[in-house]
Amino acid sequence: MHITNISEAKATLSQLIKTVQKTRESIIIAKAGQPVAILSAYQEPTSPRELGGSWEGAVEIADDFDDFDDCFYNTSIFPDK
Repeated sequence: MHITNISEAKATLSQLIKTVQKTRESIIIAKAGQPVAILSAYQEPTSPRELGGSWEGAVEIADDFDDFDDCFYNTSIFPDK
């Protein structure tokens, strides 16, 4: 892996991106000799996105969830016209 400092990375960012695209190797960006970031090539996901998660099956939406409900009309919020 190639290591470069921040000022060099700022000055040569386009070239660094081309290098990463061509070689598919990551480049470490350092500040005061300490690694702070990694520049790496983007990789397309190989599998389709999976839906669901920790709330899957824990939440149920009522069949009439989006039915019109006039409970807020004819109140102080929406008075009669």
